[in-house]
Amino acid sequence: MEPSEAFTDRRYVRRFFASFAALLVLLLLPGNTYAYEVLYAEQFYRLYHTNFYTYPTDFNENIWYLQRAMRSDFANPLNALARIENTDQWERYRYLFYMQVNLELVKQYRLLAGEYDKRTAYFYNSPWKEQILESLVIAESYYHTALAYWEEALGWSAKAWSLHRLEIERLEQWADLNYRIEHYELDYGEIIGMDLERLNGVRTALLNFDESTY
Repeated sequence: MEPSEAFTDRRYVRRFFASFAALLVLLLLPGNTYAYEVLYAEQFYRLYHTNFYTYPTDFNENIWYLQRAMRSDFANPLNALARIENTDQWERYRYLFYMQVNLELVKQYRLLAGEYDKRTAYFYNSPWKEQILESLVIAESYYHTALAYWEEALGWSAKAWSLHRLEIERLEQWADLNYRIEHYELDYGEIIGMDLERLNGVRTALLNFDESTY
């Protein structure tokens, strides 16, 4: 899946490129103690984490980091995000990593959809009916993208669960998410389904607006 191209708000696009340019300068600055070449999945995931906690609403930038993490090779197990002692742990670690990245993509696309979603159709919204309907189309597309990433997360969760007896130090949170998914305690399919159902209700209400509404 390609990074979001439908997010056309110029303000956010400018901010993305400005932030990315600043990041490159920071990383490549001679003598900088943080200077390193960003090559590996774990590095992109760390950059996502940093950006998420600094600029949590930079959805397009967050998505970019996560998608690069999905496409990049893993670092040597010595530089993993957890303590890896054998090949079985290394296998489970990679499954959990992909599960986690896909879950974060689900969250980011759902938040991005919320930027365009209209949660209630009030009668006084009637003059902007067409604009709101167009916005709902964008929101709907992002919800469906989130669903696609949820399906990916489910696949990796199942693989990780096949090795669930292997404990990995510092991955307790990811292991807990794995348990919750496999025991149907966490279901973004159901959550996003409710998002789409509500969105369709708003769309129906808007389509029923006429000249007498407002």
